[in-house]
Amino acid sequence: MKVTGTAIKFGDNIDTDVILPGKYLVLISLDDLAKHAMEGLDPAFPEKAAKGVIVVGGKNFGCGSSREQAPLALKYAGVKCVLAESFARIFFRNAINIGLPAIEFKGISTAVDNGDEVAVDFEAGKVRNVTKGKSLEAPKLPPFILEILADGGLIENLRKRLKKK
Repeated sequence: MKVTGTAIKFGDNIDTDVILPGKYLVLISLDDLAKHAMEGLDPAFPEKAAKGVIVVGGKNFGCGSSREQAPLALKYAGVKCVLAESFARIFFRNAINIGLPAIEFKGISTAVDNGDEVAVDFEAGKVRNVTKGKSLEAPKLPPFILEILADGGLIENLRKRLKKK
């Protein structure tokens, strides 16, 4: 499984209320949620993300409340992957559960600049900064997580596994 996209960088402690402000939790449509992704930091983010981007974060990305809508808003805005120095555990798990790849990767926030083209190979554990011509060794996601992502999220993964029985 591989993705490529332009990097959009954010700093440390990006909380779920910034990723998707609480006043939008009443929205049901995934497209409507996507229109408000990262609104607190960059109101133009949905326009930038629409072509498919890779979010690069610092430490503690996704901290705050456990709202599943935060990674959903990112995914449906056009985020192909989130790379961060570290994640709040609940955000990481919510991202994987809804089929949004997330990789905790020490040093990523200094290896990639805003606007760099980035290619991620999840199975090989490789991140390539195409703009700078540098390849980086990233942590490999475990096979069960790769399977969940390939199936589009945990619910689809469970449906697939139940059909096999």
